[in-house]
Amino acid sequence: MARPRKPLLSTDRIVETARGLVDAEGLAAVSTRRLAAELGVSGPSLYNHFRTKDQILEAVADSVSAQVDLSMFEDGRDWRTALHDWAVSYRAALRDHPNIVPILARGPGRRPAGLRVADVVFGAMVDAGWPAAQATSIGALMRYFIMGSAIGSFAGGFVDDESAYDPADYPHLGQAHLLAEQQEKVDERAFETGLTALLDGLAVQYERVVRRGS
Repeated sequence: MARPRKPLLSTDRIVETARGLVDAEGLAAVSTRRLAAELGVSGPSLYNHFRTKDQILEAVADSVSAQVDLSMFEDGRDWRTALHDWAVSYRAALRDHPNIVPILARGPGRRPAGLRVADVVFGAMVDAGWPAAQATSIGALMRYFIMGSAIGSFAGGFVDDESAYDPADYPHLGQAHLLAEQQEKVDERAFETGLTALLDGLAVQYERVVRRGS
C-alpha cells in the first residue's frame, strides 16, 4: 500500500506560509522551527531553499513587491497618471501586508521584484523627459511617501473616547474621537490629498525643467 504523499516543499510554499505568519502575527512570528511546523516538515529541510530567517523575510518582502501593478508605465499613460496609479497600487499592497513594511523600507537590495519596480519607474521617468538625477529623486520621494502612509493609520491613532480631548487642553480636537470609526475614509482621503499635492509640485518642476529646458 502506497504511503500518503506529503505536499512537496517548495520555495513558493515556504514564502506563502511565512507571509501568512507575518500578516497574522508580525515579523517575530517567523522562525525556521515555526515554519517547519506549519509546513509539516523537518527544520533542516528548509535550508535546501533558504539559509537564514533573514533570507525568508527578504523573499516575503519581494513577494509583496511582486503584487504591485506596473502596467501603467507600459500602456501609454502619461508620467503623472502613471505615478498616481502606481502609488495607489503600491499602497494597496502595503495595506494588505503592513507588517512587512519595515523590511521593504530598507530598499530593494537584491530582491528581483523590488529591483523590477525601481527599474520600471526610473525608466518611465527618463522616457518622459526627466533628467536621470531627478528621475532617481522622484522614485525616492514616491517611495518615502507611500511607505510613510503604510507605517500606521493617522485616524486610527486617536482614541474614540471624547473625554480624552478636554477642550481646555485641546480646543481644536473636539471631533477627534470620531476619527477612529472613519479610519479608512480619513486615511484614504489624506493619501489622495498628499499624492495630488506631490504630483502637482512635480508637474510644476516638469514644466520648468523639461519643457522649457528643451
